Amino acid sequence: MYYPDEVIEEVRMKNDIVDVISGYVKLQKKGANYFGLCPFHNEKSPSFSVSPGKQMYYCFGCGAHGDVIEFTARLFGLGSYEAAKKLAHDFGLDPDKPPAAAALKKPEYPLAKAFQRDEMHCQRVLCGYLHLLEDWKERYAPSSPEEEWDDRFVEACQMLDRAEYLVDVLTFEELEVRVKTVDMLKEDGTIDRLEERLNRLKKEERAYGKEQEMD
Repeated sequence: MYYPDEVIEEVRMKNDIVDVISGYVKLQKKGANYFGLCPFHNEKSPSFSVSPGKQMYYCFGCGAHGDVIEFTARLFGLGSYEAAKKLAHDFGLDPDKPPAAAALKKPEYPLAKAFQRDEMHCQRVLCGYLHLLEDWKERYAPSSPEEEWDDRFVEACQMLDRAEYLVDVLTFEELEVRVKTVDMLKEDGTIDRLEERLNRLKKEERAYGKEQEMD
């Protein structure tokens, strides 16, 4: 599907950067801007700033910056053009209509806002789990054939493809497929269990870091 440059600009203008980023990052308003923990590097103090006025984000920790399309591209590992297509796809932008008439329709879902919130929640948790598995697969890989395999390395080998598949489904599939996937992940408790586990691991990591500092 071809998306003219005018439609891509329409996507950029119609997707408020705070609304999009808040689906993946917990933001807190401070003055004119919003702040949260950067999703692109590990940090303990919020250095990730989002400006609703400029419709831009900037991380004072790692230097990541850009607009809503560049955020989506970086978060999902897409090119800018593919990221624009994802945003257009998510909001039902019709590239065959003139840009001025190309309205960002709400998805045809009984509770559109609720679905969008649930989908972003699932994507955030799954992306966090995916990044964790990628880290575990590299960090805990056995250094020799004789070394016993770490449980975290085993889990990464077993679950990495599944996590990547689910992220891809929620990123690229048609709306009907994404709705069914979100419903499945919410109803069977997968997302809640993953989120609880990720939060627990973060707390354990912070506690371990404090112990190391005391030593």
